[in-house]
Order: sequence, then structure tokens, then C-alpha cells
Amino acid sequence: MDGPSGSGKTTLAEGIAALRPGTPVVHMDDLYQGWDGLAGVADQLDGLLRPLAGGVAGRYRRWDWVAGDWAETHLVEPGPLLVLEGVGSGSPGTADLITVLVWVEAAYDDRMARGIARDGAAYEPHWHRWAEQEAALFAEHDTRARSDLVLRT
Repeated sequence: MDGPSGSGKTTLAEGIAALRPGTPVVHMDDLYQGWDGLAGVADQLDGLLRPLAGGVAGRYRRWDWVAGDWAETHLVEPGPLLVLEGVGSGSPGTADLITVLVWVEAAYDDRMARGIARDGAAYEPHWHRWAEQEAALFAEHDTRARSDLVLRT
């Protein structure tokens, strides 16, 4: 599930995973190297998804937002379903491995309000900077147009 921050991807991903108990959900927030890490996330996706496609565990290293550094490595075992959610999850570099690409969107003001309500007013400048980065990424990747399903929340 891809789409701009604050659009409802995490909520939807958790709901889908709940329909099939044991389904892992990987949150892209764990893969970014901080507020400016969106551009470099493709390597993390490759290391997670390519091994899974080959029937072996994929891995990613979690970013610790509080410490501002990489934390532990997570293994994701192969299975019938993986829900990957977050900005950049529909990267063209791993498009061949995506079964269904869902685009989730909402109005900019609604998304900003949700994010700031969740993270706190101190993070507002980060949210606006992030929104600029994700807009550039989506334009480059043409993510919405490549999606199988578009949902507006």
C-alpha cells in the first residue's frame, strides 16, 4: 500500500492483515533513514522482497527514530501473504514482486492534520518537508497510475 503520509495506509494494512491471522505487516516507516531517508529506501526493499520471492527469509534493518540510528535487523519468513505499507512501497525497482498495488490518498490538509495530531506540533516542519519529498518520488515513480486499486479516505 503506497500513497502520501497520513492517508490511512497503516490502518488499512492492519485491517487486511487481520483477515488472515499471522500475516506479517512491514511498515515502511521502519525502513527510512530518518526524515530525509525516502530516496534511499529501495535497497532496503530489495533486501526484503527479493529473498522472499525466492522462498527464503527477507530482512530489513529498522530505523530508530528516537536514537537517530539503525537498530536491529528483522527477518520476515516467506508465507502466503505479506502486507507492505508506506510511502515508496510501490517502488518500480520491486514492481515485479508486487501482487497488488493499492494507492491510498486523502486531501493534503486532512493528511497534515492527522500526522501532526499523531506526532505533535513540533514535527510539523518535518511533515511538510517529507510531503515535498514524497510528491517528488510519486511523480518520478508514477505510483498512482501504476496502482491496481485507488482508495480515497
